[in-house]
Amino acid sequence: MKAKDKIYFVSDMHLGSPVFGDPLVREQFFVRWLDAVKEDAKVLYLLGDIFDFWFEYKQAVPRGFTRFLGKLAELNDSGVEIHYFTGNHDIWVYDYLPKEIGLIVHKKPLVTEIDGKTFYLAHGDGLGDKSHSFKLIRSVFHNRFCQFLFRLIHPDWGIGLAHIWARHSRQKELANPAPYFGEDKEHLVLYAKAYIQTHPETDYLLFGHRHILLDLMLSRKSRMMIIGDWLQYFSYAIFDGKELTLEQFEV
Repeated sequence: MKAKDKIYFVSDMHLGSPVFGDPLVREQFFVRWLDAVKEDAKVLYLLGDIFDFWFEYKQAVPRGFTRFLGKLAELNDSGVEIHYFTGNHDIWVYDYLPKEIGLIVHKKPLVTEIDGKTFYLAHGDGLGDKSHSFKLIRSVFHNRFCQFLFRLIHPDWGIGLAHIWARHSRQKELANPAPYFGEDKEHLVLYAKAYIQTHPETDYLLFGHRHILLDLMLSRKSRMMIIGDWLQYFSYAIFDGKELTLEQFEV
């Protein structure tokens, strides 16, 4: 039996999105990955946009995701510690997943020590991005009064409208994918470089959000990763206590 000593990081599954093929097939594929890592996983960090849309009403949650949620519950019951970071598509995670599955939810970046190394973990949305339109939309989505108003809409209508919005967003990204802009223009790289100026003790900074694969040394000590997605790369990061690597799950 393998020792449960590995730390896994994964993001941007956008479960439920029909834009990248059959959502059920992608969910089943990701569950296969969870089955593959459960033997040696000590901690699992889900770094945001796990669902293409998620909103919790007091008495209702979006339908579906049965295999995925069941597998998370199985991992948690077996002793795997699971951290869930909200992204810009699944902002509205409240108490359902913590209560039903035991997930530890983070709505802000987390600085944590793992095996003597300092990690900065975040989904990445809003960090270093100075776009006024993005900031406006983000402020509306995070506004508690706006969330209250949305909750007044019947779930059949509210969730349906949200899926239309999310689908439109995915289709735009598919038609015009944002490439890596380079060290001098990439928002998360600029943010990470500024962060380590005041926090030089940081060993690793891990992000999702941008749907690209990036492994970059920022200094002799600090290293950042943007860990891709499960729409085209099927990628994840793994820390074994000594080394951090960026991997891809075989299709």
